[in-house]
Amino acid sequence: MAKTIIVTGAAGFIGSHLCERLVDEGQNVIGIDNFADFYAREVKERNLAERLLGETRFQFEEIDIRDRQAVDSIVRQSRPETIVHLAAMAGVRPSIENPGLYTEVNLDGTVRLLDAAVTSGVKKFIFASSSSVYGNNQKVPFAETDPVDRPISPYAATKRAGELICHSFWHLNQMPIACLRFFTVFGPRQRPDLAIAKFFRLLEAGKPIPLFGDGTTSRDYTYIDDIIDGVRAAMDRIDGYRIYNLGGNHPVTLAELLTAIEETTGIQAEIDRQPMQPGDVDRTYADLARSGNELDYRPKTSLREGLANQWQWHRSAR
Repeated sequence: MAKTIIVTGAAGFIGSHLCERLVDEGQNVIGIDNFADFYAREVKERNLAERLLGETRFQFEEIDIRDRQAVDSIVRQSRPETIVHLAAMAGVRPSIENPGLYTEVNLDGTVRLLDAAVTSGVKKFIFASSSSVYGNNQKVPFAETDPVDRPISPYAATKRAGELICHSFWHLNQMPIACLRFFTVFGPRQRPDLAIAKFFRLLEAGKPIPLFGDGTTSRDYTYIDDIIDGVRAAMDRIDGYRIYNLGGNHPVTLAELLTAIEETTGIQAEIDRQPMQPGDVDRTYADLARSGNELDYRPKTSLREGLANQWQWHRSAR
């Protein structure tokens, strides 16, 4: 039987992929986005236009999650079984420049949705968290039981605070909630400010690539299809309050990433070396024991395969 599901941030990178998966499964999806100017509106409109617009099972609403009346209204009218809350102000460096906006959207907006969910009897709530909550954790890989009380950017702090707010709502209302810590997601439609998308554009334009630090920082890159598999498993299986890592479980240094991108594109990069940026962590590395055991989460897509897919999409989307 088809279910109604609300997805916030539906016009974004992860959100548009999730909406497509749900529609393909026969679910009724209400996508919410406010087209925040963090990057160009036309990019998000293109994300929706690729597959979703015109789908009978997909309804789009331009709503800002800070708007209590609009949020209450759409949740009350649609009575979704599940809310998947992906909408947020993203990015470590911009959060340092404008922390107030990040707390306003990422905290107040999340509370608006949780309030509406409880009032309307939503059965499950999925919150998109981030590997940034681990800060410069010295233990690797990062496990959900590790201390996360030392975030090093306002963005990371809002994501950890969101997890805590979710816990309080679960404790008080017993609405099942899963907080999903995403580790550097990549693939077709990746946000234009993220490294791989940015490097593709600069290489193609013959411009230098800014390399922050000495190239030894590392990230646990996770392909978009694997992330969506994890989100879907959490939607199906969550029955209490739980935090899960969704990562690739194979950290790659910045230098290694650049080499892989050069080999994927066939273009040699010109490097513009710059100092490490405030708020950037040294490494991320997901321990997948819990998500593997409880969600049967198994990332399948290698970095090279994912880069090839993203490069092919990048060239066609041009």
